[in-house]
Amino acid sequence: MPNNSVLEQEKLLSRRNLLMLGLAGTGVAGAALWQILNSRSLSRVKVPPMETQTTSDLATPSKMVREFDYGTLKRENGRVVREFRLTAGTSPIQLNSAVSFNIWDLNGRIPGPTLRAKQGDRVRVLFFNQAGHSHSLHFHGVHPSEMDGVRPVRHGTAVIYEFDAEPYGVHLYHCHIEPVTRHVAKGLYGMFIVDPPSPRPPADEIVLIMAGYDVNDDNRNEYYAFNGLPNYYKDNPIRIYQNQLIRLYVLNIIEFDPAVTFHLHANFFKVFPTGMTLKPSHESDVITMGTAERHILEFSFRYPGMYMFHPHQDAIAAEGCMGMFDVISDSDKKMTA
Repeated sequence: MPNNSVLEQEKLLSRRNLLMLGLAGTGVAGAALWQILNSRSLSRVKVPPMETQTTSDLATPSKMVREFDYGTLKRENGRVVREFRLTAGTSPIQLNSAVSFNIWDLNGRIPGPTLRAKQGDRVRVLFFNQAGHSHSLHFHGVHPSEMDGVRPVRHGTAVIYEFDAEPYGVHLYHCHIEPVTRHVAKGLYGMFIVDPPSPRPPADEIVLIMAGYDVNDDNRNEYYAFNGLPNYYKDNPIRIYQNQLIRLYVLNIIEFDPAVTFHLHANFFKVFPTGMTLKPSHESDVITMGTAERHILEFSFRYPGMYMFHPHQDAIAAEGCMGMFDVISDSDKKMTA
């Protein structure tokens, strides 16, 4: 790589120059681009190192439930830029004691990181493909066509997607290489939250992504899960506090099933469709979602105890899409404060 100045090297990463070089949306040699991204010219950005996680690291839905990736903040031309790194790879995942399944992952996990920005931020996603096949990242939202993520990024190459975060709401990202259903079903997806200009009221914020696993390639799901692992929240309930406002970001990314429901026991929730409103449209205890549909659901539990959440299709719930909220009493909360 030429011995350019810091300014010259950063110019190499601008969208204008990437488009002129034909790199945006098409991929470049991964090693060359990653050398630029990890060069000393960008060291002050404090980009977190990428790590290849093990199978045991994949099995951490307890961490995913409240984990948000706000990116690495930069300020360019007077505006906020959030820079994210996503690397596609392959990993085995243990669906139960007897069944292991090979997935495509993002940053060594399934689902991929929950990316989060504020409306109006500039979003820059550095995508590196190490997954053995051509992949891409398509973001739901508004952006120019050259940033739509429908062009293949070959194995061992990288690309930069850059766009403004808009509109506010609960969105998603996923691979858009044919067959899209297969690429999504094998793990290349994640949630993308764009916060409104004025923040929502304080709440305990939780992410639940419903997905399915077709382990024998018959275009039917044999297993289902919240946040990657079947029955994880059934065996490891999500602890929340009594009378605490819960803001649930829920996404249905189940392929091969045209629609599923989400049901909450012993309670009702306020529905904010696609998260694109600051006022709820209605209240219910069950909502129906097609593939890629998502909403914000807000609720609080009046009574302590254990409460189920699951699709109201029993077969889907029985095959792994089952979870529990463990509601901790106010008195216990005070004792642990």
